[in-house]
Amino acid sequence: MDIPKGKKIYFSSDNHLGAPTMEESRKREAVFVKWLDSIKEDAAAIFLLGDLFDFWFEYKHVVPKGFIRTLGKLAEIKDSGIPVYFFVGNHDLWMDDYFETELNIPVFHQPKEFQFNNKTFLVGHGDGLGPGDEGYKRMKKVFTNPLSKWLYRWLHPDLGVPLAQYFSVKNKMISGEEDQQFLGEDKEWLIQYCRRKLESKHYDYFLFGHRHLPLEIDLNGKSTYVNTGDWISHYTYAEFDGEKLSLKKLNE
Repeated sequence: MDIPKGKKIYFSSDNHLGAPTMEESRKREAVFVKWLDSIKEDAAAIFLLGDLFDFWFEYKHVVPKGFIRTLGKLAEIKDSGIPVYFFVGNHDLWMDDYFETELNIPVFHQPKEFQFNNKTFLVGHGDGLGPGDEGYKRMKKVFTNPLSKWLYRWLHPDLGVPLAQYFSVKNKMISGEEDQQFLGEDKEWLIQYCRRKLESKHYDYFLFGHRHLPLEIDLNGKSTYVNTGDWISHYTYAEFDGEKLSLKKLNE
């Protein structure tokens, strides 16, 4: 994709809409929707890098209640001709085809490579990548197994949705309490993942969410890892102006 002069690509992640309660998250949702409205004038594309929702599960004829302001704004933006891309996170990994059929927004379950103005990007949510975290990786395989999803659909939504929301909010990731400190480059597993990828291929930028911590790390003088932070405590995002990728904070 060639980025026209004056246009930008925006990257955002980790809104966790619905947590800790629908009422409380609605304030954050209003801020996010206002931001989406503000960027549509110069957006060449918008990338949502996962955990837009704190929980999302698609039954055959049912999706979770709420989020109409966000879904409506995304539909408006996509219908206006601006490409929107969605990468599932660990909280909304049970996304199926609702975004694709209802909003015409493609959904990705793995990191994907893109090229903008001769710059190569690797984009994804970031969960389960790199060394370590074997317990989560095993759990993810269970959660994404077709049999597991089929069995869960037998729970009535009035039981299945609040049950999952309860356990999702219990996850410390929503508060970001475990992700407020930079662990050091030798312990940040996404940095290790990026460096391993660079052993076989050059990427100008790696874009991930999941960590809830805004990060911009030079990897080798030629490649940069950027984590977009969150819309819970940081209200940060990344933008690419056709030449340079940079982290931004809302209202700065």
